[in-house]
Amino acid sequence: MDDFELSGIETVARGVCIHKGKVLLCRSKGGTTSYLPGGHIEFGETGREALVREVKEELGVGSTTGKFLGVVENTFMQKGQKHAEINLVYELKLDTITDQAREDWIEFVWWPVADIKNAHLLPTAFENLEGPFAP
Repeated sequence: MDDFELSGIETVARGVCIHKGKVLLCRSKGGTTSYLPGGHIEFGETGREALVREVKEELGVGSTTGKFLGVVENTFMQKGQKHAEINLVYELKLDTITDQAREDWIEFVWWPVADIKNAHLLPTAFENLEGPFAP
């Protein structure tokens, strides 16, 4: 069990990467919901460091973080268990524009920001990308 799971609250870094009116989203292959790229913050890492590391692992490209956009708290059920997470959200810029996943279980898609409500984005607070989360 990872340290972040022991606390009962996971801390996650997420990035809003917008290119030509589209936002980069991630989802499990065959899944119906999507989420912003990123992942768990490891012990001793900052949110920014975690986001850059996760992007490198999942997309295979370098990236930089921009301004801090906010915090989104979320609770959800997974396999019958309650979970909680705190999402630290940053602007994200990729060194190379791509959507090619390096991990077998996920896929990336560039989704029109104007149609974000149809992306089934979780947590649902992220559906407000046209507001406070838009860089």
